[in-house]
Amino acid sequence: MKVYELTYIISSELTNEEAKLTKEEIDSFIQKEEGVILRSENPVAKTLSYPIKKQGSGFFVVLEFQIAPEKLSELKEKLENNSKILRHFIVIKKPAKIRKERRVKKRIPAEPEKSDVFSVEQNPAIAPAYAKPAPDKPARTGGEKIELEDIEKKLEEILGE
Repeated sequence: MKVYELTYIISSELTNEEAKLTKEEIDSFIQKEEGVILRSENPVAKTLSYPIKKQGSGFFVVLEFQIAPEKLSELKEKLENNSKILRHFIVIKKPAKIRKERRVKKRIPAEPEKSDVFSVEQNPAIAPAYAKPAPDKPARTGGEKIELEDIEKKLEEILGE
């Protein structure tokens, strides 16, 4: 059996108790026709956004049920012939689709964790990504000025002239 959702508006000329009786009458009709009520809400008084049959408010009722498709026409007929019900509509509820998870790009952390299985020492292929200055060379600070003569002396030592 399919799952249906019935939404209907009961006339505001009735009292709250009479609206509940009308709702129970529809519920009992569905059960009498071998239907199963899955979810039923009590009538809620609401103002309509536009008049329906010259009425500006009504009692909203939402009902979720299962019934054989052959018996659905009898329910529609009963709702249309009931003068207390201003408007109704029945929708076939479809089950929600299960969606696949989206793929997420893997990112390299800024610095390897100590708990990582592979460290820089164990895997030299990842070493360039985490390169640090060598300990035997002093790190240059931005505040010091280097003279041209010092640069020339270093070049002569390197080139071995």
